[in-house]
Amino acid sequence: MAVYNIKVNGKKQQVEVDEDTPLLWVLRDHLDLVGTKFGCGIAQCGACTVHADGNAIRSCSAPISSVADMEITTIEGLSEKGDHPLQEAWIEHDVPQCGYCQAGQIMNAASFLKKNPNPTAEEVAQAMNGNICRCGTYTRINKAILTAAKKA
Repeated sequence: MAVYNIKVNGKKQQVEVDEDTPLLWVLRDHLDLVGTKFGCGIAQCGACTVHADGNAIRSCSAPISSVADMEITTIEGLSEKGDHPLQEAWIEHDVPQCGYCQAGQIMNAASFLKKNPNPTAEEVAQAMNGNICRCGTYTRINKAILTAAKKA
């Protein structure tokens, strides 16, 4: 095992884990940040999406050794009071059904909007294509992202 000094949600943390331990399990099991969800385990569904240096990544397939020098942001760190424009738009559009995928959806959308603050509906749909919602709330997700883009 190795010791990693990582910065998560603006706070320096130290963890002792194997170098191939997925970031997802470091967040959930070692740092008690359980907002990031396990979905498929093969980086296909997006439930585990977090930011590494502002870029959306799938934490289930990112070994801690590959992200140790990066600034990691989870859903808990997106905004202190839960008032990020995306979080507010999620409520406004009543997006969640079961809610399981929502943290990953929001984190992917936040990274996308940072790069493209004024997207078209087609660009939103394309950017969110890799995040799966078992409840099928894609229409509401896309509308919420467009609303958040106007507020940001």
